[in-house]
Amino acid sequence: MSQPPQNNSPKTPGAPGPTERVNTKLLLIWLAVIALIATLLTIGGGPRSENLLRVAQVLDYAQNHKIYSISIENAPASGSDFYKMSGFLAVQEKDDKGETKVVKGDRFSAEGRLIDKDIETLRASIAAERIEERPSSTNVTMFLMSVLPTLLIGGLIIFFVYRFLKNANRGAMSFAKSRAKMLSRDKDRATFKDVAGCDEAKEDVQEIVEFLRDPKKFQKIGGRIPKGILLVGPPGTGKTLLARAVAGEAEVPFFTISGSDFVEMFVGVGAARVRDMFEQARKSAPCIVFIDEIDAVGRQRGSGLGGGHDEREQTLNSLLVEMDGFEGHEGIIIIAATNRPDVLDSALLRPGRFDRQVYVDLPDLHGREEILKVHAKKIKLSESVDLERAARSTPGFSGADLANLLNESALLAARRNKKEVGMVELEEARDKISFGSERRRLMDDEDRKMTAYHEAGHAIVQALIDDGHLPVHKVTIIPRGRALGMAMFLPKKDILGQSKKQLLNRICTAMAGRIGEEVVTGDYSNGAASDIKQATALARHMVCDWGMSTLGPVALGENQEHIFLAREITRSQNYSDDTARRIDTAIHDIIEEQYQRAEELIRQHAEAHKKIAEALLEYETLDGVHVQEILQYGELRTPVVYKPMTKRERTEEAEEAAKDPLSPLSAGPSPEPA
Repeated sequence: MSQPPQNNSPKTPGAPGPTERVNTKLLLIWLAVIALIATLLTIGGGPRSENLLRVAQVLDYAQNHKIYSISIENAPASGSDFYKMSGFLAVQEKDDKGETKVVKGDRFSAEGRLIDKDIETLRASIAAERIEERPSSTNVTMFLMSVLPTLLIGGLIIFFVYRFLKNANRGAMSFAKSRAKMLSRDKDRATFKDVAGCDEAKEDVQEIVEFLRDPKKFQKIGGRIPKGILLVGPPGTGKTLLARAVAGEAEVPFFTISGSDFVEMFVGVGAARVRDMFEQARKSAPCIVFIDEIDAVGRQRGSGLGGGHDEREQTLNSLLVEMDGFEGHEGIIIIAATNRPDVLDSALLRPGRFDRQVYVDLPDLHGREEILKVHAKKIKLSESVDLERAARSTPGFSGADLANLLNESALLAARRNKKEVGMVELEEARDKISFGSERRRLMDDEDRKMTAYHEAGHAIVQALIDDGHLPVHKVTIIPRGRALGMAMFLPKKDILGQSKKQLLNRICTAMAGRIGEEVVTGDYSNGAASDIKQATALARHMVCDWGMSTLGPVALGENQEHIFLAREITRSQNYSDDTARRIDTAIHDIIEEQYQRAEELIRQHAEAHKKIAEALLEYETLDGVHVQEILQYGELRTPVVYKPMTKRERTEEAEEAAKDPLSPLSAGPSPEPA
């Protein structure tokens, strides 16, 4: 059986290694030093600012004792009588002690032919210690002094040009190289024990691991392992984690790449990378190739405005051929993940390419509890924490949401200087994730009163019409997110489907906030904008998609689906104008009926509505049990655990936060009570 390679990050072809980079750096340093020395020598040996004299003038000055020092240079090796002379020409006079004193002078140079008599004249006229005789520079020395700097500078230019061209060529060739990485079993290893909440999906991918370990078990009865498995599901459900678990369990090489890694600005690069990826996989077969977010390259062809010859479609065509073309890929199993299967090309989903689609759904109650247990291993939980209770209170949470829940609770406990995470931190973290963080905002008494009656309207109507499906969890007038207040409802079980009655109850509750303001104050604000949008969207779905109106079970909601741009432009309305008017009328009737229903309920329980609002003004936050107590007994019987802030504290905190430009209280969107 093939064993996975030890090196999980193979060296990119053409990429320089550490030794090569060090040697190149040393070479550049030495070349720079040599060039500097050559430049200094050239400058040092160049012409100086001095008087140019003839040989006769030099001899005349020597006879008149005007030369203070002289340097005579010739080429005795070649027998030349051509001399070069340089020295110090001085105007001299004797001081009182009879010593010669240089008054004024300048340097000179001369060259020409001298005879022995001229040399004797110079020696007789100048003191012996001020005469220097040296052989002339050889031809080799003169050549090196004149040519070496040019050679060095030229060599440096050629070296840099060569490296530039080499790197440019290497970069151009590397565009076509696949960016797939081979995972090591020792680095960030995950196993099926780390995956919880998706038992059915684990069973499907476990077959892949079993086939790779013992292929004869399936081949004996003529079975053929699926060539490709597509993991489909909402974001955060653990599709990538499931693939990592396959990598940890399988004893074969595991390549991973993202769909966006095939996309490049150059035409044809994506297709070349697909071919190179499968070429690498064939060399390591049997192996597994995991493509994350395959919808980046697998979108349906012919759906754009630019025709079928764009780069993405070429990449998809190459992927289709490599997965199931004339040349098979025996031993290569493709696992891909996406949360948008509706946009994938049908040729990609057919058997022979992706034989099996594994749906990784949101976890149920048991799955959420198992996921919490997996992530709780890294967090210090107190003995009072009940993970089953936490799982029941988090319906609709994905695996990523549950991991974030425990992390947020740990951060909250650390801020409070606690050594363990308690149930209080878990519940506060859940509310923060589901409804947003609390934020203090400077509100006067009129705004607080309007918000209190608004949220009280939501709470009392939901408490009256709820059949145990969606009870009131908490009501608050402390701003959360964009809302000035919020009525929170938590389902007691997973919502798999909703009846017409439950949908109408949701619309009725949404209308209750605006009515709660109007009944008490005689006016209403724009705080119900989000409520109206939600109610209208629900009513439109009921009429157009779910057949819950007088129009009957007719689907009229195609425009509400995720569609491509070209389809949207070319699609015409599939119903008449008269039907459109009937749709508008049906939507209006549903909302108007539930509006009147909510208004009647609030007027019938006006006293309870008023007491809930007054309790909110006093305590700022109430639990669902407090709303039920006011409805049943007309008063609060359970102590309120939330400590309200005084008016002075609210004002001081809001003003202090408003001074901070980074604070969410300094500026923000228009308030919209829920």
